[in-house]
Amino acid sequence: MYFAGIIADPKAMTEADFERWIDAAYFYMLSDYVVAVTLSETDIAQEVADKWIASGEELRMSAGWNCYCWLLGNRPDGEFSESKIANMLEIVGNTIHTSPERTKYAMNNFIYTVGVSYLPSHDMAVDTAKSVGPVEVNQDKKKTSFLLASENIQKAVDKGRLGFKRKHVRC
Repeated sequence: MYFAGIIADPKAMTEADFERWIDAAYFYMLSDYVVAVTLSETDIAQEVADKWIASGEELRMSAGWNCYCWLLGNRPDGEFSESKIANMLEIVGNTIHTSPERTKYAMNNFIYTVGVSYLPSHDMAVDTAKSVGPVEVNQDKKKTSFLLASENIQKAVDKGRLGFKRKHVRC
């Protein structure tokens, strides 16, 4: 599946193709870094990611949130609805602590990505990160970790990375 993600032509793929891929993604490294990355290079990315976020299924939700991270970190700010991103930040703020573990990671990353790469909602992302506080994530066979988007956003600001955009999403 990783090799398929490298050689795939995202523009030729349909929503059904991505549904088949996400159904086969049994591990977050596939859902978040192969399926979501490839989806982020399509014109249907936001529509499909929205469905996955609303699905209630851990890896789908994680892939949906991560797809937005890849999109926001690559595309011009003008391609996104500021009110939609604000609504998504509100959803994260209200649900991150009760979401599935992999989804918590993706939601925390979404807060960070909005705070660094989507300038119209930077202040709201900072406020959301502060109100959310540390996010406890339980990992299989590892000790619990705590994610803190507010610190990571501040580190990026301190390094002058505000407004950072990637040239390419896939390798």
